[in-house]
Amino acid sequence: MKVKVIPVLEDNYMYLVIEEITREAVAVDVAVPKRLLEIVGREGVSLTAVLTTHHHWDHARGNPELARLRPGLAVLGADERIFSLTRRLAHGEELRFGAIHVRCLLTPGHTSGHMSYFLWEDDCPDPPALFSGDALSVAGCGSCLEGSAQQMYQSLAELGTLPPETVFCGHEHTLSNLEFAQKVEPCNDHVRAKLSWAKKRDEDDVPTVPSTLGEERLYNPFLRVAEESVRKFTGKAVPADVLEALYKERARFEQAGEPRQPQARALLALQWGLLSAAPQE
Repeated sequence: MKVKVIPVLEDNYMYLVIEEITREAVAVDVAVPKRLLEIVGREGVSLTAVLTTHHHWDHARGNPELARLRPGLAVLGADERIFSLTRRLAHGEELRFGAIHVRCLLTPGHTSGHMSYFLWEDDCPDPPALFSGDALSVAGCGSCLEGSAQQMYQSLAELGTLPPETVFCGHEHTLSNLEFAQKVEPCNDHVRAKLSWAKKRDEDDVPTVPSTLGEERLYNPFLRVAEESVRKFTGKAVPADVLEALYKERARFEQAGEPRQPQARALLALQWGLLSAAPQE
């Protein structure tokens, strides 16, 4: 299983997941279809489906054009508001594309119909991969727009039960997320080290995805609501209350800071294999 990381728009990511034996491919969150099809052609794969995490424009805007260019393409997701949806998915449903298994995980909070996708291959040395959209990002998570803090907490808890491997998120917000995480836990060495790493990636204009769930548990405050240091920062004890307080504090932090500077300006495609970057395209 090979994953192509494709920065698009201002700070979004779309992905192309390739089953290397059958050369089948699945796209995740298509925002710029022509860019995707360029890479599909270059890789020599057959695009069979689109997995859309949620209905927001920057994650689903490319579906209608892609469906027009590729008649019969399956466009899948959990929300009827997703452009050109051909089938609505249910929580816990499992799909198969060649040797790639997909488990569909409903993760409401950012939107009511947000779906995350957990992909793996049996008997494969490559680690499984979680495509988390705006439910979980590197060192952060999406705003809770259509749900309660309790719902978002349950969604993050659901993702937290997965194996501690790779996470591909929907946006390049890592630097600002880590700056907030450092405010929450100024003595957390994992935050400090990851922030230093992210600043170097930012200077080189290189994406910071993927991450891993194992790493996220060490420095992402939204996954650390049970930690005493995070509870102390928020003044709350109940996990959902801690999460809600973190959202409010993050909003204040963003309002007080400079506008977010996206890293993913270049339309480059990175090949993820052993967490190493391919040459810029």
